[in-house]
Amino acid sequence: MDQTTQRIFFFIHLAGRFRHVAARFFIWFFALASFVSVAQAQESMALSAEVQQAASEIAAELGSRCPVAPAGDVPAYTACRQALFTSSKLRAHLSGIVLWGRQDKRPNASLRQTNLTQFAPDVWTSMYAPLFMFNGKHTVEWVPEEKMFLVRLEAAFRNRLPPGQFPYPFWHDEAKWSMYENANSFMLWFHPQSASIRAAQFTDRAPNAMLQPVQVVKHEKYAGPWLWTDDKGRTQPAVTLFDGVYRADNPNLAAMDRQYRDLALQMRESQCTSCHVPNNPDKMSRLVLLSTPAHAAGEVDRLIKAVREDRMPMDDFRISYALSDENKKWLLESAFAFKATVEAAQDWEKQAAKKSVAIRGLDGVAPARSEASVVSTSDVQSGTDPKKVIK
Repeated sequence: MDQTTQRIFFFIHLAGRFRHVAARFFIWFFALASFVSVAQAQESMALSAEVQQAASEIAAELGSRCPVAPAGDVPAYTACRQALFTSSKLRAHLSGIVLWGRQDKRPNASLRQTNLTQFAPDVWTSMYAPLFMFNGKHTVEWVPEEKMFLVRLEAAFRNRLPPGQFPYPFWHDEAKWSMYENANSFMLWFHPQSASIRAAQFTDRAPNAMLQPVQVVKHEKYAGPWLWTDDKGRTQPAVTLFDGVYRADNPNLAAMDRQYRDLALQMRESQCTSCHVPNNPDKMSRLVLLSTPAHAAGEVDRLIKAVREDRMPMDDFRISYALSDENKKWLLESAFAFKATVEAAQDWEKQAAKKSVAIRGLDGVAPARSEASVVSTSDVQSGTDPKKVIK
């Protein structure tokens, strides 16, 4: 007989000894309260165990697939990207929208009070999480103020990668770049009921020591553009063009590039790109980025919904207004065309992955990724200074 059952029988026996209705009422009330509290405690323990297991699996995965390496090691970074972008434990535990950003400089600031950027899971796992390296060590704690579990992972940042391997030049904000460079912890916020990650942050204020010495990289003050052409004529940042995670022979890549340019032009005409850019000129608490192909691909559904419902753009007073019929028509058409090609590219990747598994099953050897894809990622170590605007 478990503890909960014993308590119930005790209160039933106790109630039977009292003839007074009021006394019986209070006894039954305390019996019910006791039962509920025990049930809640058991549920909390079960939830904690589930989060603990997820945290252990993710920490082990990150420690093995994204281990500590020289901060400018592009092949190590690329391997981490490819591992997290596919069927990783980390990605499997992400919710439909991931909030991401640095820990607020105010010590007691809640997540609600912290400015964060929202991402689709594939965008975050392919461009942001892989910028960090891990040793597999982690802690789990319950944070009552947030009503979520916080998983802290010891981490280090790849600050010496070529500029084209960052989603955008983080050094446009000196304080942001400094925290990235000196980050020593990666924070995952787990929703207790679903054991899914709702938010992720990084910080340079964790109690653990740095995983490796930081060689500071000094960049010139940067104010855009967010897409540029390097001295070899290639669009940068390469990472935002799905480079390194999509196969180079994906037949939809050229169309995605062309259709994003069409979409970007329409967004510029409709004032979208005056707000949805990394420097967050309107200081939105939940920023949505549309400034590169990968960012726009992750948010295209929300873009379409917002335009259809006349919830964007917004005026100087943060009041939404409807676009002209012509602008709305062209913006939606370009967004739907881009969305269709992104989905076609994703479907092609899934089919290619299935074929790879089938081939591996036949001969026991995993097929090599396209050489062009790997070379294009590592070759950007020279000539990537963001100084030329993409036309």
